[in-house]
Amino acid sequence: MDKRWVLITGASSGIGEEFARLFAADGHPLALVARREAMLENLAASLPVEVRILPQDLSDPNAAEHVEHWLHVQEIEVETLVNNAGFGKLGEFIHLDHGDQMQMIRLNVLTLADLTHRLLPGMIERGRGGVLNVASLAALQAGPYMATYYATKAFVLHLTEAVREETLGKGITVSAFCPGPVLTEFGDVAGSSSSPLFRVGAMSCERATLLGYEGFRKGRAVILPGFMTKLVNLLVRITPRAITRKIVKKLQEPE
Repeated sequence: MDKRWVLITGASSGIGEEFARLFAADGHPLALVARREAMLENLAASLPVEVRILPQDLSDPNAAEHVEHWLHVQEIEVETLVNNAGFGKLGEFIHLDHGDQMQMIRLNVLTLADLTHRLLPGMIERGRGGVLNVASLAALQAGPYMATYYATKAFVLHLTEAVREETLGKGITVSAFCPGPVLTEFGDVAGSSSSPLFRVGAMSCERATLLGYEGFRKGRAVILPGFMTKLVNLLVRITPRAITRKIVKKLQEPE
């Protein structure tokens, strides 16, 4: 029987780590990619399946090419790709570090699209597997004080939905996972963990990821974990964009 390899980016902690544990519990061998080698090694040692790790900065312009080459050398045929790597930064667009924002776009957008474009044809040819892109509830509206991050996640959501339509009937699943605030190190890196949005609405990482995993297994196009996330999605759809911008601005205004 062919091995059902799952490639997970940003796998060293948080949502990526939880996805690794869930796929491993179902018996999938894992290819894990992230910057922090020691954390990848510790995770790999704790899992009951075959695991290969690649320490790689995925914001590097040639990251996807490096990953594809590594997969070839390792003789890994990816059945499922989980594009999880990403980060955000809180602050005014003009005052946030230019380098950080360009790195965010490369990681959240370019590497995700590049990896998907490289690995999706093989899945279609084999007629099985799929792509799970970690977007965000942020993808549904503009995000003052996290303008670039929200914009990158809108790209992820729209790309995922479009590719899903293009690949219907080809035996694969393409899904976008859109959690709201989740209790991971993301908030600390972004500088948003003390914002009103995180204080009142954050979900546990384990719960959010489990709902994302179950949604992907059920073949859902857009996975909104939890009642509050679904409610926010509904409210965004019926509320004028000028108002949603002001609400998000208030919820994320730096202290």
